[in-house]
Amino acid sequence: MEVWAFWLLLFCGVFSGKVLGFPNGGVTSACDSMLPGHGSSVRQTTSAPYYISVSSTSFGPGDKIIVTLQANDSSSFKGFLLQTRTVLGDVAVGTFHIIDVNTQGLLCNKILNSSLSQTNPESKKIIRAIWVAPADVGNVEFRATVVQSLNVFWTDVKSQTLISSSHPPPVTSGHVGCGTKKFCFSSPAGCNSDDPSCYFMSSEAEGGDAFKLEMSGLSDGYISIGFSNDMQMGNDDIYICTKNSAGQIEVQHAVSTGRTTPEILPLGDVQNIVTSFNNGIIKCSFTTKNAISTRLKAAGTSYFIFLAVGPSVSGQIRKHSKMPFITNERVNISSYMAVGGTSSTPSIIKAHGALMLIAWMTTGSMGMLFARNVKKASHSLLLGKAVWFQVHWCLMVLTVTETITAFVLAFVAAMGWSSGAEAHAIIGCIVMILSFFQPVIAFLRPSLKNKRRFIFNWFHALNAFIIKVLAVAAIFLGLQMLDNSPNQWMIGTMGGFVGWEALIYIMFEGLHKQVKFEDSHGEIKSEIIMFLTFVCGNLAFLVALLVGIAES
Repeated sequence: MEVWAFWLLLFCGVFSGKVLGFPNGGVTSACDSMLPGHGSSVRQTTSAPYYISVSSTSFGPGDKIIVTLQANDSSSFKGFLLQTRTVLGDVAVGTFHIIDVNTQGLLCNKILNSSLSQTNPESKKIIRAIWVAPADVGNVEFRATVVQSLNVFWTDVKSQTLISSSHPPPVTSGHVGCGTKKFCFSSPAGCNSDDPSCYFMSSEAEGGDAFKLEMSGLSDGYISIGFSNDMQMGNDDIYICTKNSAGQIEVQHAVSTGRTTPEILPLGDVQNIVTSFNNGIIKCSFTTKNAISTRLKAAGTSYFIFLAVGPSVSGQIRKHSKMPFITNERVNISSYMAVGGTSSTPSIIKAHGALMLIAWMTTGSMGMLFARNVKKASHSLLLGKAVWFQVHWCLMVLTVTETITAFVLAFVAAMGWSSGAEAHAIIGCIVMILSFFQPVIAFLRPSLKNKRRFIFNWFHALNAFIIKVLAVAAIFLGLQMLDNSPNQWMIGTMGGFVGWEALIYIMFEGLHKQVKFEDSHGEIKSEIIMFLTFVCGNLAFLVALLVGIAES
C-alpha cells in the first residue's frame, strides 16, 4: 500500500504543474517560449479571436504607449502573456506600468515588469497597460500568447510594428524602384502610389524565401492582394490590410474559396509590419517568409495577381465593392517589371447581365405591352390564331428562354450556389421559378368560354406583374455591382428605362379612356404609332446599357 501511495504522490508532484498550468499568472518559466504549461494542450492553428492595439505607432526613449489586448465579438480569455520584443528579437524589452487590476508584471530577461500576465483565471474581454520605451532599441512589436481555456490557446498574437525614432525606416514611396529593383502592379499602369486614384502593390525578393510586399489604395475598409493560378477567384493565397475595431490597420493572411468570405489563416512568418491610414488611403508593407500556395499548385513565383478593395466591419472583410484589378497574364513576383491591370467583369457575367436586361426590359416588356394594348390593331389571323396572340406568345417564349440561359450562366460562373448569396441572387432565383411556371399555366389555360377563364386571366396577369417588378429590382442590384463609374450612370439610365416604359403605359391608358368616350376613328393607327415609339425608345436605352455592361 505504501508503494502505491509513494508512486501516486510522485506522479502528482512531477506533473501537477503541467496539468494545472499557471492560473494566477506566475508564468516566468515561459518568458522565452511564451508557451503555457498546460500539459498536452496544443496551440490553435486558426486565426486568433484577439488583437493588440496601440496608442501610437512610433516612439522614442521614455515614451509611454498604451497597449490594449482585446477579444473579438463574443470571445473572452482567461490567461495571457504579453511582451514587447524587437521585430527580429526573442527577448522582452522595455517595462510595463500596471493600470489594470487583472494584470501583473513579471521578471523576464532580468528586467522587472518587462512582461505582463493575468492575476486570476476569470474570463476577460480586454486588458490595458502602459509600456515605457527603453533607450537605444530598434523597431518593436507587442506579442501575446492568449489562453481561452485549459486546452485552447493561441500564440503569436501581434500588434503592428512600432517605429523607433532612433531607427527610422528609409523614407520611400512604394512606386520607387518599380521595374528596376522590384515587381510592381498598379491601376492605372505606372501610377504614383501616393495618388488617391492609384491602386498599387509591389513585391521585392529579399533573399532566401523572403518577400517584401507592399500595397496601397483608397479604401475605408480593406485592400488585399491575391495570388492565383487563373483569372477566377478561388483557392487563392491572400494578404489583407484591414481596419480593426480600434480603427487601426492590421495585416491578415487568408485563403479564398471564391464563393464565400475568405478563410483567415494564422499570420505565420510575417515580420516588419508597417501600416498607415491617411486621407482615406490604406498603406501597408511587411516581409513574409510564408510559402505562397494556391492549394491547387505547389509554391512558386508566377501567378495572376488580384488587387481588391472593399468594406470591413471590425476587421472582418466584406465583399469587394468593385471588381478586383487583375494582371493580364501570370507574372513572376521576384522579377523586375512594372505592369498595369484593369478591373473587368468576367465575360460570362456580362452575358448573364445582358440576357436578363434584354429579357425583362425589351422582349418581355414588348410582349406584355402588345398583348395588353395593341389587340385592336392585330385581330387578323396568323396560323389560325390572332396576330396579337402569336406576337405575344413568341416574345414571351423568347423571354423565358433568355431567362433560363442567363440563370444557367450565373450558376456556371459561381460553380454552384454561393452560401454568401445576396439579394440579387435570391431575387433572381424567384424570377426564374415564376418565369418557368408562367408558360406552363398558359399552356393549361381553359377555353375562352369556360366560366373559370377569369381565374387564369387574373393569375396570368398578376404573376407577370410580380415577375416584372422582381426582375427590375434584380437588374438594378446587378448594375450596382457592375457600375464602377463615379456618377453611377448605368443606374440612372436604368431609372430612365423604367420611367420610359411607365410613361408609355400611362399614355396607352389615356388613349383607351379617350376612345371609350369618343369614337376615335384613328384608334388603331394611334396604337401602332405609340407601340413603335415605345420600341424606338426602348432600344435606345437597351443599347446604352449593353455598351455599359460590355465596358464594365
